[in-house]
Amino acid sequence: MRVNLPHDLGKEEVRKRMRERSHEIAGYFPPGMATIETSWSDEDQMDLLVTAAGQRIKGAVEVYDDEVVIEMNLPAMLGFLRGTLESAVRTQATKLLE
Repeated sequence: MRVNLPHDLGKEEVRKRMRERSHEIAGYFPPGMATIETSWSDEDQMDLLVTAAGQRIKGAVEVYDDEVVIEMNLPAMLGFLRGTLESAVRTQATKLLE
């Protein structure tokens, strides 16, 4: 799954907002439904590990000059939720940048 979010904030501002607010990602799920681990593999990429419904989903958020790209490797059994998840990721990630 890949979600592109255009922005006009500049890379430094996006990195700052993502670092300050990444802890909010877990709050986008119902309480107790998921755990989120984040780490920065370099200054422009935040790696994600989401554990939900017994599934581990790896992903990354890459920061570019004019967009943020979120990629998640969905397990086959969650493929049917792709559209719903893309919409939710787009909505919630946009909030992180506000």
